[in-house]
Amino acid sequence: MAAKKILMFVGDFVEDYEAMVPYQILTMVGHQVDTVCPGKKAGETVKTAVHDFEGDQTYSEKRGHNFAITATFEEINPEEYDGLVIPGGRAPEYLRLNERVLEITRHFVTANKPIASICHGQQILVAADAVQGKTCTAYPAVKPDIERAGGQWADVNETFSNAYVDGNLVSAPAWPAHPEWMRKFLELLGSKIEP
Repeated sequence: MAAKKILMFVGDFVEDYEAMVPYQILTMVGHQVDTVCPGKKAGETVKTAVHDFEGDQTYSEKRGHNFAITATFEEINPEEYDGLVIPGGRAPEYLRLNERVLEITRHFVTANKPIASICHGQQILVAADAVQGKTCTAYPAVKPDIERAGGQWADVNETFSNAYVDGNLVSAPAWPAHPEWMRKFLELLGSKIEP
């Protein structure tokens, strides 16, 4: 399997599992993952948040870990990357206000490179006009955004453990979907995992 170079958007209060676990999975199979955040340089960190489902009307939030930034956002060239990962949490709601984040996202869409987006990460896709004509899923609170942006809602949220693929986009509702979400992303990347 040829190693791929993957870009991952993170920011303060990115969902802990949705950044940490994909980073670990992708590096474990030999891919290089560059984590970037606007305004942060390689070697700095972002704070994460742990979101859990504890029977309330919405998820609960607790402080997570410090997550390392491995590349400087202002220096990256999206053409050098084979895929994009967009974790959820609270970071996407403000990262989508950064025009360069949107430009980079559009590069992956236009170049038809694999994109893995989960939970609230789809807020970035919506802001980048990347869901029109696509079928995807997300955290249920993002459904109106996807539909108003011209996307079709894939209802896989009964257990939060499913993922949906439409072309180069694999989407999932929340971190319980990691096994299927990452498996489908690895397939889009052309990675082979032997049993």
